[in-house]
Amino acid sequence: MLRLGPGRRLAQLLQNRLIRQNLVLFFGGLVAGIGGFVYHAIAGRILGPEVYGEVAFLIAFYAVGTGPALILIVVLARYTAMLNARGDPGVRSLMARTVRLIAIPCLAFILLTTLFARPIATYAHVGSTIPILVLGFSIALIWQVAIPRGILQGLQRFMSLSLNLSLELVVRTTVVILLLKAGYAVSGAMTAVFAGLAFVFLLGLFSLRDHFRRQAVRVRLRVMAGFSVTAAIGIIGVLILYNQDVILAKHYLSDHDAGIYGGLNKIGTILYFLTLSVSQVLFPRVVEAVAKEEHPGRILLSSAGILTLLGAGALLVFAAAPGLVVGILFGPSFNDAIPLVFPVGVIGLALSLDNLLVQFFMAVHDRVFVPILLFGVVLEAVLIFLFHARVGQVVLDVLVALVGLLVLLTVRCYVLLPKLRADSVAEPEPAG
Repeated sequence: MLRLGPGRRLAQLLQNRLIRQNLVLFFGGLVAGIGGFVYHAIAGRILGPEVYGEVAFLIAFYAVGTGPALILIVVLARYTAMLNARGDPGVRSLMARTVRLIAIPCLAFILLTTLFARPIATYAHVGSTIPILVLGFSIALIWQVAIPRGILQGLQRFMSLSLNLSLELVVRTTVVILLLKAGYAVSGAMTAVFAGLAFVFLLGLFSLRDHFRRQAVRVRLRVMAGFSVTAAIGIIGVLILYNQDVILAKHYLSDHDAGIYGGLNKIGTILYFLTLSVSQVLFPRVVEAVAKEEHPGRILLSSAGILTLLGAGALLVFAAAPGLVVGILFGPSFNDAIPLVFPVGVIGLALSLDNLLVQFFMAVHDRVFVPILLFGVVLEAVLIFLFHARVGQVVLDVLVALVGLLVLLTVRCYVLLPKLRADSVAEPEPAG
């Protein structure tokens, strides 16, 4: 029997469509992640701790404001994937009507930010209202950026989506260097965020230019209303899972231990964000498979395998050199975190698999996962409430909650898979 060499086996793997798509989006997400870290490193070094604290506060506020954008991306990706699977040329109408619709809350948010810019600046000890105003425009713009990103994901144009994600941070980092060197401080740091978003919004429209030349077939946006609620619960539920533990740890632990746990949480989420591209590829592929009466189980299993393989690589590093990981990220003052690096890596992998299954359920618009996810969120909070004597105990609480949630979601998936049909996930047309 002829054995294939490593190069030949690698070439065969790269011919697999799912693996190619994951690689493309993985590298885009990796560049974006590195770019985000470099942005903060540059701002911190140039501005110093006191002024950088203002930037960190505004970026945290901006991160909260991206929540609606994440929901919008998922909703549009699903609807676009269904249109694409049916050969429906309604993408142009979907994009144009959504841009106009989302413009209303965007303008309202900008007005609200303008009215409250002075109180926000006073509360955050920011010396000027200009960074607050730029923040308002940036949050409004990310809601618009979500539209081409969601459509690109639904169309499975992962190269364009990867470029969109990565170039935002490349432009942001380049602009922040120029503006901070020119002396614009906090205003410059926030303007760099807006510049990156403006660039990729135009890039997203350019990536979809072929649809502008097609005949516009009107789509009915109300069809997406029911799924929007499911998507919101799924995304917010996962966000709570990897944020509420930090909040609760800050409340129950000493200041030192809370800081150690906060660092451990960030180490765990490295693995989560490292593998996030897998669920981004899975989502439209599953929608397409179900719409075409193709069984999505193989896609789910392959995606889980890719995610686990990526996660295992990170876990190997966490197990072999936990001190190096902590030292590079946080320095010697966080040495108490070293014995817990591997367990929080396992937490990150469990969270990633939980999110993968949540994305799968959202893709097929299964609502039974919602109470299961809510149970996981409540279980995590209750365990931390009951057992919080030390950092290791909180880590164990979160690990038990996320692994338990993974088991329940897996059981639901096993029950659901044989029942999936195209008509079982189609959205009902609204009357009128």
